[in-house]
Formats: sequence, structure tokens, C-alpha cells
Amino acid sequence: MRPRQSYDGVALVAPFSTPYQRYSIETAHWWIARALRGSLQAAGLKPADLDGFCAASFTLFPDTAVGLTQHLGLCPRWLDHIPMGGASGVVALRRAARAVQAGDADIVACVAGDTNHIDSFRSLLSSFSRFAMDASYPYGYGGPNANFALLTDRYIQEYGATRADFGRIAVAQRANALHNPGAVMKKPLTLDQYLDARPIADPIALFDCVMPCAGGEAFLVMTVEEAERRNLPYARIAGAIERHNAHADDPIQLRGGWTLDIDELYSMANSGPDQMDLVQTYDDYPVISMLQIEDLGFCAKGEGPDFLKDKDMTITGDFPHNTSGGQLSAGQAGAAGGFIGLVEAIRQVTGRAGPTQVKGAKRALVSGFGMINYDRGVCSSAAILEGAA
Repeated sequence: MRPRQSYDGVALVAPFSTPYQRYSIETAHWWIARALRGSLQAAGLKPADLDGFCAASFTLFPDTAVGLTQHLGLCPRWLDHIPMGGASGVVALRRAARAVQAGDADIVACVAGDTNHIDSFRSLLSSFSRFAMDASYPYGYGGPNANFALLTDRYIQEYGATRADFGRIAVAQRANALHNPGAVMKKPLTLDQYLDARPIADPIALFDCVMPCAGGEAFLVMTVEEAERRNLPYARIAGAIERHNAHADDPIQLRGGWTLDIDELYSMANSGPDQMDLVQTYDDYPVISMLQIEDLGFCAKGEGPDFLKDKDMTITGDFPHNTSGGQLSAGQAGAAGGFIGLVEAIRQVTGRAGPTQVKGAKRALVSGFGMINYDRGVCSSAAILEGAA
């Protein structure tokens, strides 16, 4: 297998997050347009300056990225649509970076967004995949709560974890979200409140579950020369990986595709886990963050609870994790959930995170996980970003 080529010469600029809303009467198109406008304005660009466009969304139907070009008045010479949920941010980043390196596009906008109408989440679950339509939803088994309850229960049985071990992740992220003016969750959360919360699907309870909402995330990809010419703060891609349908023979998912490529990721970046200034994991449930922390090499499988017991995961701690509050406290705006950690990481390593800024942050690890096709997530991704010297 040939080694991946470097991402030298590529810059990530103009990260933008729309303030999330619990419900919205607007379309996904509106939220995507709002995020795109914010990113372009941050870079001092106009829509006509884009010649590449990449979109991720669950609620665009019947449109895709192609339809968005007409809605938004774009005329790109490079176009992509990433239907990979929580892995979509890093996957979009990889595709766009290669397009810029190859000269297929000069400036690419990567955007994700979704709306959340009163009934849109149920509609999404009912037709999420052919597996869902044929083998789960008709039998009353709709949505991810039951899947992740089984996974969490198996993790607890296999490794002796407790609910408090997962609660520390949720509590720290709520503390981070209180610094994020765009977060949905605004009230402090204690570990006792987490443990006493209303049950949802044993053993998970209310604060284990993300809050579906409406919102959008965006960033731009261009050459380093272009970013410097425009005097834009930028991040570099030290390494990036993706993997799909990994470990398909495992009876239940206690590891992800990161395990197959993590050594190459660190080799590309010439670094290791102990050199990361912050970590952004995909966090639709705390157990998934726990799996990623293990699979990304911070500790061995099953040792996540003990590893995190000695860590402070807040912005000012020794292991800053999901610094914007992540999805558990900032909200899950559909496919934008696959972008939230990446957009925040770009802000962090360029020193533009404002109230959520980790002091001295120059290197960030971002991971994505998505698409519960039937009984497990089939997409995984990760990237290491570095601030320009």
C-alpha cells in the first residue's frame, strides 16, 4: 500500500459557525447559505471568488450540492457532496485539499448545515438508510439511542466502566459550552445531575444524548500563498485519514477505523498523542468519545476511564477536549455535527477561538465518526492541524 502524500501547501482559513437554534422554520439551504456567507465575509471574499464547493447535509432533500450551486449563485469548477455524517468534516477537508493541490480548484468552500423542524428528526430516522427502512424503523427501533445504549452497556460490561466515567466527559463539555455564546446548552451541569437524569435507553440517560438543532459550519481551503497574499490567519494539515466499514466482523463496535491508520497519521504529522494541545472528538454520545480517545492512541483499549480520571478536559485543563462544548452541549446541527470540532480546531490553532481559546494551542487532533447504517458507525476520519508559524 502506497503511503499517503503530504498536504503541504494547503491552508485552512475563515472558520465560521452560525449560532445554533433548537428549532427553525428555515430550510437547510438557508442555514448553509448563512454559514457560507459568514466564512466568505471573514475572508473578505465574494461568492464569485469560489471555484470549488463541498457540502454536507441530511435535510437538503430533494437537492444535493448540485442544487445548492443554483440556490447560492455559485459556478464552481470542482464540486463534491459528502454524505458521511459525523465523519464529513475531515473527509471534506481531505477532498478539498487534494483539489487545491492538484489545481482543480483555487478556493474551495466546505460547508455543512441542517435545519430542525418540529418533525424533521423523526422523518430523518425513518428513511436514514435502507437498513433502517427495512429492518429497524418498522419494528419501532428508530434512532441512535438504542444502538448506543447497547454499545455503552457492552463497554461497561467489557471494561468495568461506570456511568460516572462517561459523565465526566459530558460535565466538562458543558463547562466549555458556557464559554461559547453560540451553544444551545446554557446551564451548568454537575456530575450528580448527570447521574440523576431521566433515563432514555438503559444505561444512557438525558445528558448522554445530543440535542438535535439547526445550524451551519463552514471553512475555506486554499493555497498557503493565497492565504498569505490575502493576509488571512491559516492552519496547515499535518496529516489526515479516513476509513469505512472497518472491523465489520466485530459483533459489536468497541473500536473504529482509526485503529487501522493512526500510526500513519502520527507519522505524517511527525508527532504523537502527547504533543496534541487539544482534542476534538465526535461526541454524539460519551461512549463514542471514549472509544476515539483510546483508538487515537492516548491510552490502550478499555483504559479510557482511568486515563480521563486524571485529566481536566476543560479549556484551561491539561487535556482540553471538545472546547466549544461539542455536540453534547453546543448542539447537533445534523451534518454540521461532523464539522463542529474541525471548525473549532481551525479557530484554536490560529488563535481565533475567543472565549473558548486554549492558551498557546498550536496543534489539534480532530476525529469524526458517522453513519449508523444499521448496528454501527461505518465512517471514521481524523486529522491533525497545526497553526502557521
